[in-house]
Amino acid sequence: MNEQKIVFVVAMGENRVIGRDNVMPWHIRSDLKRFKALTWGKPMIMGRKTFESIGKPLPGRESIVVTRDPAYRAEGAHVVHSVEAAVELARSLAVGLNADEIAVVGGGEIFAHLMALADKLHVTIVHASPEGDARFPAIDPGQWVEESREKHEPGDKDDHAFTYVVYVPRAASDVT
Repeated sequence: MNEQKIVFVVAMGENRVIGRDNVMPWHIRSDLKRFKALTWGKPMIMGRKTFESIGKPLPGRESIVVTRDPAYRAEGAHVVHSVEAAVELARSLAVGLNADEIAVVGGGEIFAHLMALADKLHVTIVHASPEGDARFPAIDPGQWVEESREKHEPGDKDDHAFTYVVYVPRAASDVT
């Protein structure tokens, strides 16, 4: 059963930084609202560090946490030990949720492992270049094409200006 699309939801700096010391190096409330809208009612795949940075399972979604630690437990979340097991579980949960997408929300290693399976990338480019220890993989223009782009000035509770960019696989687009 492969009908659910795998979509990435990520905010990254202009230097592809997505985190530093297990936290996001900015606060953009507008993007948090977008994140909620894009992930609501869907299974979400994330690494252990990402789950711990969030601090709890988010309401309205099923959290799937990938860790190498066989003893790891996360109350209210599903724990698996490989990205393959995460995708398999997410597909099963998506059926029960009547969801047509599975959201991959981080971190860097999870994004890198699942990039080849992604059907769409919802990227928020934060107009800053913070120091960080976690990065989003490079988006290969030979593999991906922009579907849309929206630039935003910072709102009341946003640290920086940002741009929403949606990428689709080049093979799936009408661009040659």
